[in-house]
Amino acid sequence: MSEWSWMAQVKRIPATSFLSPAALMACVALGLGTNALAQQPAPAAVPVGTVMAEKRAITQTADFVGRIEAVNRVDVRARVTGYLEDVLFKDGSTVAEGAPLFRIERAPFEAAVEQAQGALERAQGTLQNATVQRQRAEELLKTNAGSVAIRDQRVAEEKGAQGDQTTAEANLKTAQINLGYTEIKAPIAGRIGRTKVTKGNVVGPDSGVLAQIVSDDPMYVTFPVSQREFLALKTNRLPADGSAPLVSLKFSDGSTYDQKGRVDFVDVSVERATDTVLVRATLPNPTGKLLDGTLVRVAVQADKSEEKVLVPQSALIADQQGSYVFAVEDGKAVAKRVKVGVQAGSYVAIDQGLSGNEQIVIQGLQNLRPGVPVLASPVTLTTGRS
Repeated sequence: MSEWSWMAQVKRIPATSFLSPAALMACVALGLGTNALAQQPAPAAVPVGTVMAEKRAITQTADFVGRIEAVNRVDVRARVTGYLEDVLFKDGSTVAEGAPLFRIERAPFEAAVEQAQGALERAQGTLQNATVQRQRAEELLKTNAGSVAIRDQRVAEEKGAQGDQTTAEANLKTAQINLGYTEIKAPIAGRIGRTKVTKGNVVGPDSGVLAQIVSDDPMYVTFPVSQREFLALKTNRLPADGSAPLVSLKFSDGSTYDQKGRVDFVDVSVERATDTVLVRATLPNPTGKLLDGTLVRVAVQADKSEEKVLVPQSALIADQQGSYVFAVEDGKAVAKRVKVGVQAGSYVAIDQGLSGNEQIVIQGLQNLRPGVPVLASPVTLTTGRS
């Protein structure tokens, strides 16, 4: 073979014959990757369940922490000092107004009444004699058989005897009152607490509270309202027609009290230390379920309803920037920032961010991202709204 023939054959060798094995594999991989990208299908639509955001008139409510208080509360005390003969009630029972509760030994007070009665009778006798002497002195003075000085003395003696009789009558009345205090009676109807003293003790005005009675129907609930919430509820003036805001209660276990009441008192000044206004409502308590001193949640309804956009609570998503929901627009998921308002049963009111009639996602949220295609299916909710 000639030199020129050998060179011609060298020129016909493909250029790839001079690439290293690693470079050759990279070229192959690049070509395959480009083809795979070109053939990748569009992402599948995510199935979601949706409901329509709707406008609805709701009554605004606000929640507070309150405490149950008895309308009437009385600390039973002894008004005279004496030996306690008997306790006439059972701890925790319901007592009627005027029912006897304690009995103090009567004998010393009966004796005091008799002594006062005797003193009164002596004063009456002295007054009767002074009156006769005064009349006699006046008759003698008319016939010039007596003197003016004696007549004046008899008049003064009669006045003194009248004063002694008045004092004796007052002493008798005081003794009779003290005798009546030996039987301590219930000043109001209600439930009575545990007795602080037992039979055999000496009790008196310095003995402190013997027992406490609280009325149990109706009951008050008092709760502080911040100045901002106070202005929002517009309860600073209670209407004269009785249409004050409604109040409902929840207990610490989450149960709801089956009776509702109305606000009947708003304090006349703001507590400067807390910037709150004390508000009170009255509720019926026919079964005695409300106990004096119980801590409760108080829901106050505003007197007028407002139209709000409502969405189910299950549609809300929260992050560091606040709350948002996913809406379906043109077959894709769109995130909408919202300002959440009051709760209405299983729904929440949206104050800002929605205008109503948006298709809101409530199912399939875990797979959603903004801009992802979705396959929306309407969902019928069985939970109610309040």
